[in-house]
Amino acid sequence: MSATRRMAVVLAGFTLAVSGTFAQAQSWQPDRNVEIVINTAPGSGQDSTGRLIQKILQDRKAVPTSITVVNKPGGGGAIAYAYLQSQAGNGHFVSIASKSLLTNHISGRSQVTYSDLTPLAILFDEYITVAVKADSPIKNGRELLDRMKKDPGSLSFGVATSLGNPNHQGIAMALKDAGIDLRKTRTPVFQSGGQAVTALLGGHVDAVPGSVGLMRRHLEAGTIRVIAVAAPQRLTGLYANVPTWKEQGANAIVSNWRGLIGPPGMTAAQIAFWDGALKQLSQSDGWKKELADNNWDNEYKPAAVTKKYMDAEYAELKAFLTDLELVKAKP
Repeated sequence: MSATRRMAVVLAGFTLAVSGTFAQAQSWQPDRNVEIVINTAPGSGQDSTGRLIQKILQDRKAVPTSITVVNKPGGGGAIAYAYLQSQAGNGHFVSIASKSLLTNHISGRSQVTYSDLTPLAILFDEYITVAVKADSPIKNGRELLDRMKKDPGSLSFGVATSLGNPNHQGIAMALKDAGIDLRKTRTPVFQSGGQAVTALLGGHVDAVPGSVGLMRRHLEAGTIRVIAVAAPQRLTGLYANVPTWKEQGANAIVSNWRGLIGPPGMTAAQIAFWDGALKQLSQSDGWKKELADNNWDNEYKPAAVTKKYMDAEYAELKAFLTDLELVKAKP
């Protein structure tokens, strides 16, 4: 066989091998039940997001198998993420993630962060509000800050699901900007936003910082009053009459993203499948309607972009939480 012929054979073999590898990387899909793991209890913003994703993916047949939602609350997400780690390399398991995945690691509350798992997507962003009972004597954020200046322990704030997370930041940043000592504040921690709001309605805490999505149905029912939103400008719709912290004298802008992560060691083929399925989700009419109804900002990012985003945000959040005195600065 001539040298030219041998080279042609080698190149043909190489092309087939590369083509086969590429095809294999694109061909994975679930062949048994998929679990969406929720790191909080039912009734939380994380839980409602997971169930919405489940419904739209099933309605659009973006996932060819059944999908179940599994709640594993506790430890600020540590229990859910430990469960996810036990499924290393298994593309049939995904979990709802939020900024808490980063903040809990920065604050030392969790040993697991995004780099120990497989970032799959960021889906949307939402701002943090502060709510009181509808009959609370606190009428607005300015009154709350004035009371806390006189006595930092006079009011209690129900935080879900850990100190230092975006919910906590939604009140802590305003308090700090007003010159209030965060170390003297009372912040009981709950396993879900739903539990924190239940405590608020029962009179066990005075205020609850939480996402716009969490507060929506309670605001519609008239059982709470939202006194501030940590957004750069007022939101629309249901929240149009809620003043920003900035309007009330505090420089506080805090949002939280929600997305999906998978177990460590997922293959390129598994990641490619979820990129496709979640892109379908983000483009669906049902998803877009939920974004509009809940004042969520569409921030869809595929897996590769999500990983880079988290790399940058981890460093920013570490500096932010250190400034809020929620993380000890290293000497």
